[in-house]
Amino acid sequence: MSRSSAPLSRANPKSVLLWTTVAVVGAICWGVLALARGEEISAVWLVGAALGSYAIAYRFYSRFIVTRVLRPDDTRATPAERLEDGVDFQPTDRRVLLGHHFAAIAGAGPLVGPVLAVQMGYLPGTIWIVFGVIFAGAVQDMVVLFLSMRRDGKSLGQMARDEIGKVGGAAALIAVFVIMIILLAVLALVVVNALAHSPWGTFSVAMTIPIALFMGFYMHVIRPGRVLETSVIGVVLLLLAIVGGGWIENSSLADSFTLSPTTLVFCLVGYGFIASVLPVWMLLAPRDYLSTFMKIGTIVLLALGVLFAAPVLQADAVTDFASGGNGPVFAGSLFPFLFITIACGALSGFHSLVSSGTTPKLIEKESQVRMIGYGAMLMESFVAVMALIAASVLDPGLYYAMNAPAGLLGSSVESASQAVAGLGFTISPQELAAAAKAVEESTLVARTGGAPTLAVGMSQIFSDVIGGEGMKAFWYHFAIMFEALFILTTVDAGTRVGRFMLQDMLGNVWKPLGRVNWKPGIWLASALVVAGWGYFLYAGATDPLGGINQLFPLFGIANQLLAAIALTVATTLLIKSGRFRWAWVTGLPLAFTVAVTFTASWQKVFSPDPRVGFFAQRDRFADAIDAGTVLPPAKSMDDMHTIVTNSTVDGVLIILFVVLVTTVVANAAVVCVRALRSPTPPATTEAPYVESKLDVRPSKPMAGVRE
Repeated sequence: MSRSSAPLSRANPKSVLLWTTVAVVGAICWGVLALARGEEISAVWLVGAALGSYAIAYRFYSRFIVTRVLRPDDTRATPAERLEDGVDFQPTDRRVLLGHHFAAIAGAGPLVGPVLAVQMGYLPGTIWIVFGVIFAGAVQDMVVLFLSMRRDGKSLGQMARDEIGKVGGAAALIAVFVIMIILLAVLALVVVNALAHSPWGTFSVAMTIPIALFMGFYMHVIRPGRVLETSVIGVVLLLLAIVGGGWIENSSLADSFTLSPTTLVFCLVGYGFIASVLPVWMLLAPRDYLSTFMKIGTIVLLALGVLFAAPVLQADAVTDFASGGNGPVFAGSLFPFLFITIACGALSGFHSLVSSGTTPKLIEKESQVRMIGYGAMLMESFVAVMALIAASVLDPGLYYAMNAPAGLLGSSVESASQAVAGLGFTISPQELAAAAKAVEESTLVARTGGAPTLAVGMSQIFSDVIGGEGMKAFWYHFAIMFEALFILTTVDAGTRVGRFMLQDMLGNVWKPLGRVNWKPGIWLASALVVAGWGYFLYAGATDPLGGINQLFPLFGIANQLLAAIALTVATTLLIKSGRFRWAWVTGLPLAFTVAVTFTASWQKVFSPDPRVGFFAQRDRFADAIDAGTVLPPAKSMDDMHTIVTNSTVDGVLIILFVVLVTTVVANAAVVCVRALRSPTPPATTEAPYVESKLDVRPSKPMAGVRE
């Protein structure tokens, strides 16, 4: 049967009834969320709307893309089979690979971004998270994974250079690598902040490393192929590590696991290097697979907690800050800054690096791109939905008391209460003090960044189901540890991806460095990558205004600009491979992403509002320096000069990134036009067909896929 002409299987009456029911239930949930005003809305409606949408999208839209656009061929050997070397290329069970891929892409974004976006209400964020992932984020991840797999697992930047040309490719390589270093340093900083002075979290996270090594050897050497058996052992050991962390925190060993931020920086750098150079089956894949049980298990428990407790959404559906752009959490109007704030969970450029990094070198059969690429991204989107719910069920007064800047709130519960009242919300000093005491924190005032808010929201939902008020502190610290584990898996996988990318780049200069199985090249590239993000991380951990803290404001825009590059490469390759009629699948999200990121970049550079524009902020602080005035968040005149420098650097970098992305898009447009006008199909770098000898039986063959 031809891959392109294979008919879709006929739907039976039971299937029609099932999916009609799912559609109706999902539509009802969306209707309640969108139309209800001035009445209490349960978070259950939000969960139902999201799950119903995901189910329909995976069943129909992802299947359409696979069967009509990508047309995978399971008789074709993947790079994991053809290039197997036991280090980077290794055919990996699809269940383990799904866990690795999900753990690698699910970082800080789906946990933090939705929490901050609640400032604009729960409805805009929910719509973008759900429909953004269906039509943009999951599509990007799956298509880039497929295209990289067809090109021997090449990195995104190298695919751009090979297919778009030297100018556009060079711009893509530079932009992708620089943005990736910034993203890794930001993610690592979140881990450091979460684990600093936390013996419970440090012990539990550290124990995942020896557990993962044991699992790797168990599946690869002791009991090859026993995935279920290994999973049971790993989960039991992980639960013991979590329980043991709580015991460690209250024992004489607590001091041994109470580490300072700088110590954690060196630990992370060392771990990142080791995870990058060891064979992928030994540490990285089993650790990410193990982490997935923790991640998914916690999110499923959170979802069940929402279903049982049915908490009411305290946040408004749409707030006044959405249109005014004067929110205390972050400045800017709904368009474009909602889409920049919620990155991972809807659309994330970082995911394209994983989809063209470790995963295409491990996948066994081409048809698995649907489950791993599209499915894992839907899972991450649900994480984002649950994070949004956790923030939305909090009292708005507490939410703004935690997320507004210290310069607005002051340092005491009394000043914070007054500041929140000025925003139109009410919370007494006694209530603020009680909220902090309930989770055993000295204060919750100005605990910005989103992570503490998520932990408080999770503790409230969990304690409503298990333990009551007396268990809030336990669940809060559990959530902090969960966040650190959640994000760390992105750092180690991202470092390995960075190594692949750097080797591809250096291979253009000297061929041996481009060979992913050449040990000196592996060690050199890994060292350079960890040194890059490690430098910014160390500077940020030692200076509140230095290092990665200087570049943190670039995180959201840089991540989405990276998505624009990924979608540009994907659209170009679809057109060059004769799939012009289906190029809209990635072309439409590309157009939207370019509109969002370029608008946001323009405003961040040229807005006269110092809360939005980098250069306006620079001018405001420069004028204050001339007047001898110290403005918050600066605490000294030296801090004032540092903020002026940071604002200037951020503005210049945004301009540089936009110029690079514009160069990539413009060169890609020229290539696409030439491909459409050419009487013969243009040359591509797709690897030649080699018949697969790997016997992997999919659970359910899909119509349109040759087997």
